[in-house]
Amino acid sequence: MILALETSCDETAAAVLDGDDLRASVVASQAELHARYGGVVPEVASRRHLELVVPVAREALTRAGARLQDVERVAVTQGPGLIGALLVGLSAAKALAWARRRPLVPVDHLRGHVASLHLPPDPVWPPFLCLLATGGHTLLLEVREPASFSVLGTTLDDAAGEAFDKGARLLGLGYPGGAAIDGLAREGDAEAFAFPVARVGGLDFSFSGLKTALLYTVRDLGAEEAEARKADLAASYQRAIVRALVERARAAAERTGLERLAVVGGVAANSELRASLPDAAFAPLALCTDNAAMIASAARFTDPVPYPDYLSLDAYA
Repeated sequence: MILALETSCDETAAAVLDGDDLRASVVASQAELHARYGGVVPEVASRRHLELVVPVAREALTRAGARLQDVERVAVTQGPGLIGALLVGLSAAKALAWARRRPLVPVDHLRGHVASLHLPPDPVWPPFLCLLATGGHTLLLEVREPASFSVLGTTLDDAAGEAFDKGARLLGLGYPGGAAIDGLAREGDAEAFAFPVARVGGLDFSFSGLKTALLYTVRDLGAEEAEARKADLAASYQRAIVRALVERARAAAERTGLERLAVVGGVAANSELRASLPDAAFAPLALCTDNAAMIASAARFTDPVPYPDYLSLDAYA
């Protein structure tokens, strides 16, 4: 039985995984707290994690019908993420593991997203090509075994999720930006504006030029017309992001010969991306954004650090 904690950004999460049985997954989101700022404020996030990490862990154990002494391993996100937020979860996990003299499993956040595919009800196992798109990362991964992957392509600047958030801010929409643009785009014409898709070498991505194109378009339209055509702007901007992701994913599939494509991360919840890749395996919606279930899943394939050697572990941003 694994108790996992995740505090890499603005979700405080805990989960209990017993073999292949996900017995509990609890996520306390800070989205409303950060909405007033238009994005995540690291210090605010860290302080909120301090308030929530113990209640969330307790709630996960309660829902699982388990006690701390039943836990055989404690897992936690070690990085990447916001360093202050990560340290809260890592410190809490060390304390829980040390109190029961249990081993600790430090998990890479990105491996966690890939491992979300290995959970019920429809687990996906290697080999497969994986598109990982979050607020901080956009990667194409060749996954041949559960414990590791090879990076085929990455973003040269902004991540896809960051492009969504910054685009939403330019359009005066709320936070989180991806969900706001996705919702508004359903009311607009995706062909109204021809936003560019960056042509970069290999299988890498670039979204900074697209963000700049949206900025200039909004300025050229003027405040009144931009407001009137906000839905068209959102739909066209979203179409350009999705087109870039889909084109690169298909190119990677051709290059690697991998027939199965899987999509994980917060951007995997985007409705147009899901419609554009009907044959792909997507992480369940509840496991797209940050959660501890994926950390517990990855911990099954990660070497634990024995008691008490993990007390010297540090987080990485």
